[in-house]
Amino acid sequence: MNPTYFDIRSAFWKRAVERASDYETYLAESPAPQAARWRQQESRVPPLGPADRERLTGHGCPMHVLVVSGVWCGDCVRQGPIIKQLADAAGADVQLRLIDRDLDPAVRDEVRILGAMRVPVAIFLTTQFLEIGRVGDRMLSTYRRKAITEVGAACALPGARTPVDETLAERGEWIDVFERMLLMVRLSPVTREAVDVV
Repeated sequence: MNPTYFDIRSAFWKRAVERASDYETYLAESPAPQAARWRQQESRVPPLGPADRERLTGHGCPMHVLVVSGVWCGDCVRQGPIIKQLADAAGADVQLRLIDRDLDPAVRDEVRILGAMRVPVAIFLTTQFLEIGRVGDRMLSTYRRKAITEVGAACALPGARTPVDETLAERGEWIDVFERMLLMVRLSPVTREAVDVV
């Protein structure tokens, strides 16, 4: 008989987290020109304000954030530094790890979106590796922008820099995701009580 709280994939996610790297190692082990794009984007992400920092701290329930990524991917270049900034702001509650999409085919296939190998995908996990939730590919603000520029008559120039207001919109959506996951962990009986977890 299964315990009240279990996730059939917890061992799978534990292995994936153990194979993944922290943010700095992930970039250090990546080709220098691609890692440089991430570093450039880091400098373009505005600092968090006090209200946003407050939303990310003080929850008291640690969690893992595993990001399936491609250092070469433009969406990862744009979102990776945002995710790092939010994980850092959450402090010890969040342990951020990144894994290259092609390093582990089983992980890559687990996080397919619309059947495709899209990245980034962030998987939020408890310390027992129970999945809290996952978010992947692009945020809503990005899809709205793409719908205007790609479905309509005016298309953006390839390689054009993302305007700051779009970066802020995307970061705002990621803040909502992080806060939601932190609150889910904080309010879950599995983390509030001593229970048998497999």
